[in-house]
Amino acid sequence: MSLEMLEQLEAKVQSAVDNLALQKMELEELKLENQRLKDENQQLRNDHQAWQERLRALLGKMDQMEEAV
Repeated sequence: MSLEMLEQLEAKVQSAVDNLALQKMELEELKLENQRLKDENQQLRNDHQAWQERLRALLGKMDQMEEAV
């Protein structure tokens, strides 16, 4: 194997290693973003549930007022 071919192989291997490292960093960033979005989604679900409960309570009060009248 010539020195030139060995250098080309070394360059390709280094490029592959660099690419894998970059993809690993991107994956970690995406995992963090995914967790943040999951947390945000859960908070929105909790908020939605709270709004539904408040709305039901208000509708119940309105029903009670109508029955009293």
